Amino acid sequence: MASTALPVKTPGVGTGRMSRREVLQALSGLMVGMFVAVVASTVVANALPRIVADLNGTQTVYTWIVTAELLAMTATVPLWGKMADLYSKKLLIQLSLGLFVAGSLIAGFSPNVEVLVVSRVVQGVGAGGMTALATIVMAAMIPPRELGRYAGIFGAVFGVATIAGPLIGGVLVDTSWLGWRWCFLIGVPFSLLSIVLLQRTLHLPVTRRKVRIDWLGALLITAGVCTMLIWSSLAGNKFAWASGWTALLVGGGLVLLALAVLVESRAAEPIVPLSIFRNRTVSLATIASTLVGVAMIGGTVFLSQYFQISLGQSPTVAGLMSLPMILGLLVSSTVAGQLITKYGRWKRYLLTGGVVMTLGMVLLSTIDAHTNRLLLGTYMAVLGIGVGLLMQNLVLAAQNDVPAQELGATTSALTFFRSMGAAIGVSALGAVLANRVASLTAKKLGPLAAGAGEGGSTEVPDLSALPEPVLRVVRDVYGIATAELFLVGAPFALLSLVAVLFIREKPLHTLSGSERLAQEEAAGAPPTR
Repeated sequence: MASTALPVKTPGVGTGRMSRREVLQALSGLMVGMFVAVVASTVVANALPRIVADLNGTQTVYTWIVTAELLAMTATVPLWGKMADLYSKKLLIQLSLGLFVAGSLIAGFSPNVEVLVVSRVVQGVGAGGMTALATIVMAAMIPPRELGRYAGIFGAVFGVATIAGPLIGGVLVDTSWLGWRWCFLIGVPFSLLSIVLLQRTLHLPVTRRKVRIDWLGALLITAGVCTMLIWSSLAGNKFAWASGWTALLVGGGLVLLALAVLVESRAAEPIVPLSIFRNRTVSLATIASTLVGVAMIGGTVFLSQYFQISLGQSPTVAGLMSLPMILGLLVSSTVAGQLITKYGRWKRYLLTGGVVMTLGMVLLSTIDAHTNRLLLGTYMAVLGIGVGLLMQNLVLAAQNDVPAQELGATTSALTFFRSMGAAIGVSALGAVLANRVASLTAKKLGPLAAGAGEGGSTEVPDLSALPEPVLRVVRDVYGIATAELFLVGAPFALLSLVAVLFIREKPLHTLSGSERLAQEEAAGAPPTR
């Protein structure tokens, strides 16, 4: 495909390496966009109990409000990544932000849970673009040897956004003249600001290739992933894990994914080039990223519910209680990035992250409705430190070990599988939580547990309407069930450590992605490793 690549220079912009000032200016718009995408995911965390109660939703709906965005983001990330290898990255980022604005507006004015779930899908498509493209653009501008320093800034923005999200959401929900709808509307001006900043500051050479996107492959991947996620969300609630519906959905999902692999193996420009998985680093980093998604995101998304229902905290206080984990992530990500840039060594941080994340999951599996707040904060900080050492550095390791012409596909593949792991984790663990809450409530309250035997159809409880004896039981039940989620997630964290053990450390490149691509095109584009 190198012979059909047509470099298009942006007027007034050289093809040499961008200066530090130029990089920071471009990153300003990029980071605002990432800030918006992360806040969108976290701002609803403390608002969800109130949203579901106001719209008369159920525990299953609670899960789907989160899962819908993850599902859309997961399914579209490979397509965004592929388009980044073919078209203008700048235009694609602005398009993704535009979709995000549309989804946010729909969510802010949702009259019912059905419209809200649809709006989250639109938000997810836009967030999928930002999630994939932000890292791709950074790799295009910055050499891997220096990327650690900027990845630290990236981690800092991620941490601040994650901290700000629950806090903003809690304050908005607790402010009567604002309410939960502003949890979605507040991101609109930030998204528009990001579009303007990127238009003015982001200048990259554009390489256009005269190829057709593999839309059939994209459709099959999306259908297969969606089918598997629908099964993981409903199994154990709407039907038994071992049932005809399970056989139908799992079988259908596997057939669709098998067809996707077949189509991708024959496509001239596949959405997810299977050849990249011949690279050992990419394959192992992909496995580790998927497991991190299942373990960390699948478990922690329910912590806000635990804070509010089991510990009886307000949305604002629940947001403050998430600070230890986010600060742990922020510090570890920033410090590790600086050290990687200084010394050029990165595997030690992956190994340490795997060990610490697994420890954090095990510690959090011991919590209940009476856990000491200081002890709980310590456990969360441990988990945050582990995740901060792992997530961004897995991407760095993979980007460093592939040809520049495959940076987009490789980065999006890792993001795709991490998001898929997160979506599966949220769906499956959400089903486990709903089932355990229903069964434990029925066991402890007997006939007083109205609707508890409906396996996940029980509405999220309104604590203010419960008598004191029932309230104590409900709080205990949610504490037990949440701890079990981390116990289920701990083996996945351990497996991610095993995958990292087999990654070979290689010296970091000193050229940016754009510079490496220019070299590859001049040399005739080396074959995929």
